Amino acid sequence: MKTILVTGGCGFIGSNFIQNILQKDSLVHIINLDKLTYAGNLMNLSSISNKRYAFIKGDICDKGLVESLFNKYNFQSVVHFAAESHVDRSIDGPSDFIQTNIIGTLNLLEHSKKYYFKSKNKNFKFLHVSTDEVYGSLGINGKFLENSPYAPSSPYSASKAGSDHLVRAWNKTYDLPVLITNCSNNYGPYQFPEKLIPLMIINALNNKSLPVYGKGDNVRDWLYVLDHCDAIYTVLERGEIGQTYNVGGNNEIKNIDVIEAICDILDHLIPKGNSESYKKLIHFVQDRPGHDFRYAIDASKLNSKLGWSPKESFESGLEKTIQWYINNKGWWTAILDNTYRQERLGVI
Repeated sequence: MKTILVTGGCGFIGSNFIQNILQKDSLVHIINLDKLTYAGNLMNLSSISNKRYAFIKGDICDKGLVESLFNKYNFQSVVHFAAESHVDRSIDGPSDFIQTNIIGTLNLLEHSKKYYFKSKNKNFKFLHVSTDEVYGSLGINGKFLENSPYAPSSPYSASKAGSDHLVRAWNKTYDLPVLITNCSNNYGPYQFPEKLIPLMIINALNNKSLPVYGKGDNVRDWLYVLDHCDAIYTVLERGEIGQTYNVGGNNEIKNIDVIEAICDILDHLIPKGNSESYKKLIHFVQDRPGHDFRYAIDASKLNSKLGWSPKESFESGLEKTIQWYINNKGWWTAILDNTYRQERLGVI
């Protein structure tokens, strides 16, 4: 049995990863450490009734707790998702991002190092899940490579860049066996409704305004979350220690085109009674500070070295995602309360 510590496993990507890996690998045992901040949701994993899974509520910054877990379990690997991750929130309150994304990662690295050398587990790995936002913004042409220089634009991306550098340093300085993945924009089931795609879906279903930053010309490379989970598992199993792997969906699309695609699918699945398109709800708002123009990931290394490629097109993944939000209204209505009114932070 392989025991894996997953941090942030009640969040969007982490919860999808846990469900995916439990189905994929019958020899894996998951310990899920999550603080359950606003975006962590136990409902994401409520369908799991598996003796190979255990949840522990706690903070990755808690030195005593993290040490106790490494003392109790014989971890084969750590898959580190836990992070504050929303750019708008980082603009309004950056300190939480520094604390969790940098100090929390440092704490995990230190206890992983101590465990690795004490246990002499030669198969131990620390996989750090990061973002393409650490590379900054692209112009009209080009794509991010694994050796692209870091140029973060927001407190969020700066904190993730800092954590990436720490992980690499613990490999170079202490020989801790690490792996890093930098992914493009994810979408899919269980995504907290402050992010673009779920926010637009939910607002449209509630006949609310669809706020678009600037002119909607900013470009993102979209990656279906289960394709990302498959990539992470592939890197964990077969990745070369000390290496970084970019993970992208080969779907560069303008924000306005994403929103219009959501409207087109909803027009087909749940047409309005007055035959009016959901596009009528689109509303342009002031752009946010430091809004990166374009992200694009070159994932050819992951494809050529490890044989991974995304299975979902953007069209197929988006339709699956919209259908999930339609079918799981109880999930998203339960998390919409008075403290979160489906406004894009920074636009209030």
